[in-house]
Amino acid sequence: MKPAKFDYYRPYSVPEAIEVLSSHPDSKVLAGGQSLIPLMNMRLATPAALVDISRIEGLSGIDTNGGLRLGATTRQSDVLGNAVIQQRWPLITSAVVHVGHPATRARGTFGGSIAHADPAAELSAVMLVLDASFGVQGPAGSRSVSAEGFFLGHYTTELAEDELLVEIKIPDISGWYWGFGEIVRRHGDYALAGVAASLRADEAGLVTDARIALFAVAHRPVRSSAAEARLVGTRLGDPAAADEAGRVALDGVEVADDSFVSATYRREAAASVVKRVVREAATNSRSGTDGQ
Repeated sequence: MKPAKFDYYRPYSVPEAIEVLSSHPDSKVLAGGQSLIPLMNMRLATPAALVDISRIEGLSGIDTNGGLRLGATTRQSDVLGNAVIQQRWPLITSAVVHVGHPATRARGTFGGSIAHADPAAELSAVMLVLDASFGVQGPAGSRSVSAEGFFLGHYTTELAEDELLVEIKIPDISGWYWGFGEIVRRHGDYALAGVAASLRADEAGLVTDARIALFAVAHRPVRSSAAEARLVGTRLGDPAAADEAGRVALDGVEVADDSFVSATYRREAAASVVKRVVREAATNSRSGTDGQ
């Protein structure tokens, strides 16, 4: 199929892009196009205009001084291949491997995946557990939005129609353990249930802080406060604690069903992945080596 008729704009600066968005309320931002263009081809999205931000200088790039800063249009493949990210933020690397296929990662952008807010997106959940913040610019100026407050619902974010996601900031995670897992029909498919986790432990090996995020389960990525609470105070990697975290992980979460799987299957699948990811996190330190 072909998309419906639309106008096309290619701004060369962030202020120009914001001006175009402000003057065209029924417009969509085009970055990598790996999600938007298929939706348009199937007539599931029919924007009146596309605002192509892929040529805006300074909107892409990776800065690893201190924390991690990613420009919104940084290609997923560039993030995947960055040696510093692999060492200091291995959870990100582990997640990006599961995003589509090499061809889509070569075009897809890191910020584009986040702004698209697909509930099954791996990167959104990872941003929750890494306590990321998003730099946003609009007609009223710049603001920072926490990952916790950014994702509102199915393909819905805190971004206003005339605002642009410009950067992602992620703090250093020294001393944290991490885990990632998902259930898919085939590698590169949308996840049926997935989990990202980061854990901190004291010198005695007891968990002092836990962050567990579920994706492809509800209408947005969500933290599992029940699983987190059950893990704090337990020994890192304790199988019984991992099983208990999995058992309660979906407590208070409104699990979605769709044409692919039922809510019952999704609930059981997510619980299983939580158990596995929490166990594996005990052997994954920030550097990706044994942290014991």
